[in-house]
Order: sequence, then C-alpha cells, then structure tokens
Amino acid sequence: ACAPQYSAARRRLGQSGTAPAAAGRAAGRGDDGAGARAAAAGGPRERGGGAELQPGAEPEAAGSAGGAEIKESASQTRDVLKQHFNDLKGTLAKLLDERLVTLLQEVDTIEQETIKPLDDCQKLIEHGVNTAEDLAQEGELAIRGGVGEQNEKLWSFTKKASHIQLDSLPEVPLLVDVPCLSAQLDDSILNIVKDHIFKHGTVASRPPVQIEELIEKPGGIIVRWCKVDDDFTAQDYRLQFRKCTSNHFEDVYVGSETEFIVLHIDPNVDYQFRVCARGDGRQEWSPWSVPQIGHSTLVPHEWTAGFEGYSLSSRRNIALRNDAESSGVLYSSAPTYFCGQTLTFRVETVGQPDRRDSIGVCAEKQNGYDSLQRDQAVCISTNGAVFVNGKEMTNQLPAVTSGSTVTFDIEAVTLGSTNNNEGGNFKLRVTISSNNREVVFDWLLDQSCGSLYFGCSFFYPGWKVLVF
Repeated sequence: ACAPQYSAARRRLGQSGTAPAAAGRAAGRGDDGAGARAAAAGGPRERGGGAELQPGAEPEAAGSAGGAEIKESASQTRDVLKQHFNDLKGTLAKLLDERLVTLLQEVDTIEQETIKPLDDCQKLIEHGVNTAEDLAQEGELAIRGGVGEQNEKLWSFTKKASHIQLDSLPEVPLLVDVPCLSAQLDDSILNIVKDHIFKHGTVASRPPVQIEELIEKPGGIIVRWCKVDDDFTAQDYRLQFRKCTSNHFEDVYVGSETEFIVLHIDPNVDYQFRVCARGDGRQEWSPWSVPQIGHSTLVPHEWTAGFEGYSLSSRRNIALRNDAESSGVLYSSAPTYFCGQTLTFRVETVGQPDRRDSIGVCAEKQNGYDSLQRDQAVCISTNGAVFVNGKEMTNQLPAVTSGSTVTFDIEAVTLGSTNNNEGGNFKLRVTISSNNREVVFDWLLDQSCGSLYFGCSFFYPGWKVLVF
C-alpha cells in the first residue's frame, strides 16, 4: 500500500537492483497503439537506471519550490473554474433559447391549425349574408318596376331565390370547444437547477492519486501509482505521458490496474508522466497528479531486419511469421539482454504449433539451426516444453496461446571452473515464467557472457511476438 504521505514515495528507483514483483501485471503500447500486457509471474530484476522520481531537495529550496507550486496551481485552478463556468453559462443560455424557440413554434402550429376552421366558417357566413342582401335589393327593384318589366324581374328574382339556400348556415363550435392557449411552466426547475449548481464542482487541495515509481525497461518505462487519499474509492485510472519537449500529453492507459509499461520510449530522452482517477460511480476525472520525469538508459530490444520468413514492425520489436519459407532462427539485432533484467515476450497471435518452435535466449548467434533447441541456448517451445542446451527438461510450462506472456529472468551464479561433470565453466540461474507458472534451473555455458541474444523460430505462419 502506498503511504498516505506522498513524500515517502519520492525516492530514487533502482538502487537495490530489484523491482517489485507486480511488473508481471504491467502493460505496454504495441506498434498499433494497443496495450501489450507483461505477465511475468516472478519479480523482474531491473538494473538501476535513468527512470527515477527526483529525490527530495534541501529544505529551503523545497519550501521555495513548494510555494511556487501552490501559487501556480492556484492560478491555473482559477482560470479553469472561470473558463468552465463561462462555458457553462453560454451552454445554458443556448439551451434555454432553443427551448423557447421550440415552444413558440408549438404555439404557432396550434394557432394555425385551430383558427383555420373558424376563419372558413366566418367567410362562409359573410358570403351568405352578402348574397341575401343582393337578392333583397333585386326583389325591391322588381316590385317597383312596370307590369311587364315587373313580371320579368319577379320571374328572375324567383328563379334566383329558389336556387339559394338562405336558411343554411355552417355549424359554429361552442365557445367552450374553442382552444384557449396557455403556457404551463414549472417553477420548481429553478430549485432543481439551483441544487445542482451549488453541488457542481469541487476544489481539491491535492490529487487523490500520485505516481509512486518509475522503472526503466529496454525501450520502455514501467509506471506505478497509488492512492494517497484513503477516503477516495477509485474505479478507473488514466495515465498520460509526453516528451518533455512536447506541449501535448497523450493518453496511454485507462483501466483499473495501478501500473503500466509504456513502450516506444526512446533511450536517454526525458518523458513526463501523470495520472488521475475516476471515483466509484462517477463520470468526471480527478485532478492530475504531480507530473514526474523519467527516462530509460536501456537500448530497445529489436529483431534482426531482412530475415526471410518474418515481417517486422516499424520499431522492429514485433515479429510476424509470414507465409515465406524460413529455415532458421530469427535473432535479435544485437546482444541487448543483460543478466539482472527481465526479458518479456508477448504472443499477440498464434499459428499452428510445432514441437520444434522456440522462444528464448542464447549466448551467440549460430546459423544452420532451425530452432533454439540446441547447445548454448535456453528456450520454451509453443507446447510448453523447456529446453536447456538442447535437452528437454522434465518440468513443463503451459502451452503458449494468444495473449500469453513469457518472461526470462537470468542471474549470474558462479564464475570460473565448476567441480562437476556437466561441462561448462559459467553458471547462470534462469527463471522462465508463463501463464502464472515458472521453472527455475541452472544454465551452464562454456564462457562468460556479458550480454545475450534472444530469438524465436516458428515452422508455421501466423505467429506474432512482441519483445520488450
């Protein structure tokens, strides 16, 4: 557990030459940006290096830096609050305007739909009244004329009157049936909005999570973090990183784990890391942790380019067994694995297994072999069999499947001649872990090796392996 006082976690890393065993749960970024999990069962042994949290400064300098940090963070917090609430006011005003327009359109629609029948009725009545007035005037004129003229006008009047229905009127709705528009407005919304506004936003004096540890890996850095607020229940964490020369942080992990291995780290380049958390049942993220700077001094692991039968990623840390014919082992481009480190292979995809398949390390490259199941090499086959100097061990590991992570941890045990008949004068202690199981054995070499090659061989296409 992380100590409540974050200062207790601000220590230089890699001093003891060992790293906590939780690196088996670390995850990294593949070439396609996806996370690649490292599942080493045992604790990886890392060389002390450039990935570190800065040690505590002198009291006077620390006090000055702390005051500056308080002022800077307070200023940034004020700016964030002002910008957020200005944006919120603008959004609320826009939403209210949109709602008003919608309601006014409803009024217009109801008015037009309900008043049209009444307008039609009024027009029909007015037309009938006008027709009756015209007919009455024509009748008066017929009565006033002479006998012959009178008879003709009376005949015309009678004919028109017989075709006009003066006693027919359209049905007029009762006043109670005529729509009467009104606005229904619930004033309680003000209290609801007021309650939400008064509860909206908080000001935290410190983030609930801080970065605890940075551990260098070849081409990567393991980042570990912990809670520093006992009252905060975290549901998810969010990790970001950037080069110190960049102005933009990049999301690299979101999940419930408390560590992650960030790959694609250039050696001897400073990177900044920060983390935040999301409380249980909440949507918003907490404030960011104090950014921490780390770098890796270890050269990234790379496969040898141009080897027939294998396609490599742009960074050459992923090898894919393609459909081309291959009659050999794909080795690393250089002996970049050193004793005391953890070498991790993650199988991204699988093909058809073969007992001659191999993933492992060796003292030197040897052409003419189709597998690492040979002298001066240790490896695991895809069926889980373990080979030491070409001999199969009794103990086995689980078969390799898609998503499996195989790790090698090697330490020097003795130097000089041995007093046995096994041959070799240099002994290494090897731990191979896979799928939460491990085997430990001694590996005898003919001569001392300051660094080792790694390699793989697959007889059928489809196998894809990430190394870090």
